[in-house]
Amino acid sequence: QVQLVESGGGSVQPGGSLTLSCVVSGLSTGGNGNCVGWVRQAAGKEREAVASIYSPSDFTWSADSVKMRFGILRGNTKNTVLLRMFDVIPEDTAMYYCVAGVRSGYEPCTTPAFFKHWGQGIQVTVSS
Repeated sequence: QVQLVESGGGSVQPGGSLTLSCVVSGLSTGGNGNCVGWVRQAAGKEREAVASIYSPSDFTWSADSVKMRFGILRGNTKNTVLLRMFDVIPEDTAMYYCVAGVRSGYEPCTTPAFFKHWGQGIQVTVSS
């Protein structure tokens, strides 16, 4: 059973920084590998994939809306994935979900539909 547990959300001022953490367990590492990422959903808007990290290559991807401001990386333990958020703006306010999926082929891990496993979500609010 795949479990994804997020932590680190909260309120931050515009221009500030925040790090979200996700502890992953039970995710398959066989076949064509897997991806762990972050999807956000702001009030009244569609879900948006913001970043993902591939296994076993550790290739990373980030959406244009957060490129150069957000970074996804593995934590100190192999089953932890971090989302480092810098220079945040009010438009970054959303519920952030840690997500994971197993690749059957070479499909990209860049859309919410790819991810079959979701955490409970954690709120990030950017406000002065």
